Amino acid sequence: MHKVTIYTTPVCHFCHAAKEFFKEHNVAYQEFDVAADSAKRQEMISMTGQLGVPVIRIGDDIIVGFNQPKVAELLGIAA
Repeated sequence: MHKVTIYTTPVCHFCHAAKEFFKEHNVAYQEFDVAADSAKRQEMISMTGQLGVPVIRIGDDIIVGFNQPKVAELLGIAA
């Protein structure tokens, strides 16, 4: 099973879409709200060099934005 982490903000449409995709495919994930958690915001910036959300980490792979085909590929889900 892949460890999935998503860095989000409450008003991010693509963050909501990514979380909905995870729920539809029964993918467990850990979420960090970078609007409320400055330490996780800094962690995200250190990983990606920018502030855009969502940032999705699947194992050692990092995806900036919600690239559904790439997320599905990394999770082994038929898109």
